[in-house]
Amino acid sequence: MITLEKQNKLNRLIENGVYYEYTKAADPLQSGAISTIPLTEFSSELHQTGHSRIIPLDVSEQLGCTGPATSPTLCANFVRILAEQTLSTNFNSTSLLFYVIHGKGHTVFDGLVIPWKTGDFVVLPMGEEIRHFATIDSVFYLVHDEPLLRYLGVKANKQRFKPTLYTCEDSLKELDKVKEEAGAVNRNRMSILLANKKMDQTLTVTHTLWAMLGVIPKDTKQLPHRHQSVALDLILDCEPGCYSLVGKKIDTNGEIINATRVNWKPYSVFITPPGFWHAHYNESASEAHLLPLQDAGLHTYLRTLDIQFITEPSFTN
Repeated sequence: MITLEKQNKLNRLIENGVYYEYTKAADPLQSGAISTIPLTEFSSELHQTGHSRIIPLDVSEQLGCTGPATSPTLCANFVRILAEQTLSTNFNSTSLLFYVIHGKGHTVFDGLVIPWKTGDFVVLPMGEEIRHFATIDSVFYLVHDEPLLRYLGVKANKQRFKPTLYTCEDSLKELDKVKEEAGAVNRNRMSILLANKKMDQTLTVTHTLWAMLGVIPKDTKQLPHRHQSVALDLILDCEPGCYSLVGKKIDTNGEIINATRVNWKPYSVFITPPGFWHAHYNESASEAHLLPLQDAGLHTYLRTLDIQFITEPSFTN
């Protein structure tokens, strides 16, 4: 005979158990148990004025998760630092990347002083408080993976790579090489991927993050592609007439069905949800550049990226 005390202990062990019929729980996204990732835009006006601060691009309410978060695994931020001021960041993240939209200064990380200027990328592993000092008014686009760790309920405690600086001069030089290659204009994307020697399995900038610097020549179109990673796209320089079309499906000619148009604005950000087809257009008379950051390092390692490209007009979805 079971005692009341034992029964109470048993009840506590089983009280959170739930059972679902398979078809009602196998796809929580389709059933509405979890929300879709919104196609959202964040204006450059967020970082153009005001005091030194971190400005999270937060959609955690729509995602139904603890914030701030811009996707289930990443948080994108604008960081504004006024001249001769210092701003500290302290995220529980394994990977942090920032691109200097404009400005000049340095970052102190684990006693290391890392100089930066407009157009540079700085990539940092986990660490304690990071201090950023601006010699002139400066703005970053900063992405980290704290939402992933928050969901897992873990604390980052091991550095997977060394702090790395990708200078503006080096990245643009590499992008120029790509532009000069024969047939480059016919590729689905004309771009370079930032990578780290330690990430020899994923070929990405960190084990969770993926970063691309891309160019769209004047009066050209980059055909649709899709992937299961979330893209947090920073638009760099562009003229009116640059835009993206985004949608869930394509037709037999490789055109996006019922596409949403996202007009590009310099130094603004938009979210491209996972699995959505997206194509980029430059109908202006000048080159345009963009910087998508994604959680594709993680997806690549999990073998779930599922990236697909439109290369021929007879593609069947």
